[in-house]
Amino acid sequence: MIDIKFLRENPEVVKENIKKKFQDHKLPLVDEVIVLDAEARKTQQEADNLRAERNKISKQIGALMAQGKKEEAEEVKKQVAAQASKLEELAEKEKELNEKVTKIMMTIPNIIDPSVPIGKSDEENVEVQKYGEPVVPEFEIPYHTDIMERLKGIDLDSARKVAGNGFYYLMGDIARLHSAVISYARDFMIERGFTYCIPPFMIRSNVVTGVMSFDEMEAMMYKIEGEDLYLIGTSEHSMIGKFIDTIIPEQELPHTLTSYSPCFRKEKGAHGLEERGVYRIHQFEKQEMVVVCKPEESMEWFDKLWQNTVDLFRSLDIPVRTLECCSGDLADLKVKSIDVEAWSPRQKKYFEVGSCSNLGDAQARRLKIRVNGESGKYFAHTLNNTVVAPPRMLIAFLENNLQEDGSVRIPKALQPYMGGKTEIR
Repeated sequence: MIDIKFLRENPEVVKENIKKKFQDHKLPLVDEVIVLDAEARKTQQEADNLRAERNKISKQIGALMAQGKKEEAEEVKKQVAAQASKLEELAEKEKELNEKVTKIMMTIPNIIDPSVPIGKSDEENVEVQKYGEPVVPEFEIPYHTDIMERLKGIDLDSARKVAGNGFYYLMGDIARLHSAVISYARDFMIERGFTYCIPPFMIRSNVVTGVMSFDEMEAMMYKIEGEDLYLIGTSEHSMIGKFIDTIIPEQELPHTLTSYSPCFRKEKGAHGLEERGVYRIHQFEKQEMVVVCKPEESMEWFDKLWQNTVDLFRSLDIPVRTLECCSGDLADLKVKSIDVEAWSPRQKKYFEVGSCSNLGDAQARRLKIRVNGESGKYFAHTLNNTVVAPPRMLIAFLENNLQEDGSVRIPKALQPYMGGKTEIR
């Protein structure tokens, strides 16, 4: 969420940013919020003046009573009572106006970094760099669920009967591979200095609205009926929420955390042929990384975070590339974002396996995550990135490590987590 003071002083900058994100329908909101904010501040000033006047009059009551002038004191009391009623009206009006301002401010997109390429959709995202040599073997690579089924590693039919589409049973060595990838990713991040954490898998609505936009919330989150709780779509939600309404001593920063969680997502909308199987599902597990830091350090951490994902995939012999998200593909809270995509030998193209985001102080402002520094208090910057999400990682892993005889090679780095196995047959 943008600072209301910044919007008040720089409305044209905010409008230009909205245009860069191709959300022109939000342009009138800038002027609307300026009018509402001015009215709210005027109401607050009127209430403050009335309080000051009431305090002054209240002192007169004591003086009149001390002088034995009870009738005059009673008349003054009536003025105080009338002012109390007016104050109550003003307080209610101020609250209503501020709520309207906040609601609009939460829909106005964050100011994007100047380095973000301008484009309408993900089709205009920009490739940054490739890592590893993409290989297409001479033999045919089956669809990922076909590979799993041949290895007796997945049961989609039973999952449909139990939970419907978008769920699966992983079995045998494929299930073990899934757990191995998560464990390896956990240790990989711990070795890079991150603190391991298992967070709550449900969060309250005030945390939900603090970490994401309303559109994202509607498209992703599952609500627990009858309770103020939502199932998390990623552990980032809980991890940023951990710092809600806190004042962090500056010397404690940065907080670097890596967290495991199951993730639950609605995944609304129709999906194409390549998003069958375990590509886009309602329930999966993920290892995440989260950083809370000083504003001047956030871009440095941004580069470290996406590089961690690249390094992990390369350690498992999977070619990847980084893709800079254009303005129109950025969620409203994001300042800058880079996707990491893995090579698919079957499709002969890359596909997304993780996303790294710098959210500036947007989440911190909503959740009141402040830092106590030498020159006073300020809002922290927050960042997040996927270390690994095994369903999509499994697709990339199986395709890139499949051998001609149908077996799957286990890279050396992962062998200790697979009981020393060098391949799956």
